[in-house]
Amino acid sequence: MASQHYLITGGAGFIGSHLARNLLADGHSVTVIDDLSTGCFENIEPFVGQPGFRFVIDTITNETVLDRLASESQVVVHLAAAVGVQLIVEQPVHTIETNVMGTEEVLKVARRYRAKVLLASTSEVYGKGSKIPFSEDDDVLLGPTVKTRWSYAVSKMVDECLGLAYFREHGQPVMIVRLFNTVGAGQTGRYGMVVPRFVRQALAGEDLAVYGDGTQQRCFCDVRDTVRALQQLTEKDEAVGEVINIGGGEEISILQLAERIIARSGSSSKVRMVPYSEAYAPGFEDMQRRVPDTAKIQRLIGWTPRHALDEIIDSVIAHERAASR
Repeated sequence: MASQHYLITGGAGFIGSHLARNLLADGHSVTVIDDLSTGCFENIEPFVGQPGFRFVIDTITNETVLDRLASESQVVVHLAAAVGVQLIVEQPVHTIETNVMGTEEVLKVARRYRAKVLLASTSEVYGKGSKIPFSEDDDVLLGPTVKTRWSYAVSKMVDECLGLAYFREHGQPVMIVRLFNTVGAGQTGRYGMVVPRFVRQALAGEDLAVYGDGTQQRCFCDVRDTVRALQQLTEKDEAVGEVINIGGGEEISILQLAERIIARSGSSSKVRMVPYSEAYAPGFEDMQRRVPDTAKIQRLIGWTPRHALDEIIDSVIAHERAASR
C-alpha cells in the first residue's frame, strides 16, 4: 500500500508504540501525540530522530494542536484513553472526561480533514453479558451507575456511538475495534494489567495476588497480533462503519494463569487470594468470562492470532528478566 501519514493518539503507550514501530518499518510516516500521563517516553525513544517520525507532548483536548496534526494525516488511530481497572476505580472523573471529550475532539478534527479514524474500544462494553463468545451485534448488560467499575464501559460505549454517528450523519470514515486483553513484553502492570503484574511478582519470589476467587476467565492477545490487525484494518475500506473484535482464542482462568506463570518462570512463589473489596473497593463487580467472536475480522482481513498464550508468557518473562539486569 502507498505510504500514508498516521496520527496515533496515546502513541507512547504500550499498543501505540508497537503500532508505530510496525508502520515505520512498512514505510509510513507517524506522528504520536501523548501527554505521558499513562504512556512512557521510553516506549518511543528508539524512533525519535528517525525519518518520518514525530512526537508531540500534549493532550488530545488541545484542539489547536490536534487540528494541526490531523490536517497532515490520512489516518488517525485513536488509542488515547483512561485504561486499567485500578485507574478507572480510583479516577472515575478522569476516566469519563478523557474518554468522551477526547474522542469528540478527535472525531471533530478528523472530519474537518476527511481523515480515516480507527477508534479503539474495549471488551468491557459487553458488560455482564453471558452469551459466549461475545459477538459485535450482541445486546449488552451493564451494572448500575452507583458502581464505579462500569464508568469505563459506559464511556467507551458513548465513544462508539459517537464514532458511528459521525459515520452515519457526516459520512466520516470511522471504524471501531474492541480489544480483548492485549498483552506482551514491555507492558506496565501499574494500572492492574494482570500478566506483567503476575510475572514481576513471580520473578521477585512474591505471592501472586489473585483477585476474587480466581475463576474469572479471560482470553489474551499478543500485542504483535493486535497491531497487525489494527494496521490491516486501516487499509481495508470494507471495515469502515464496522465494530470489530480483536482478541485471542485460548480461554484461561486467572487462577490457572497465575499457576502457569509460576511454572514457566520456575518461581517458588505461591498464590494468594485477595477479595475484590480489598483490591479495589466494596461492591466491586467483575465479568466472569470474556471471550471474543472473531469471525468478522477473519472475514474482513483473514486475521487470526499467531502467538499462543505460553509464547506470550515466555516473552514477558524474558523481557522482565532482561530489564531487571
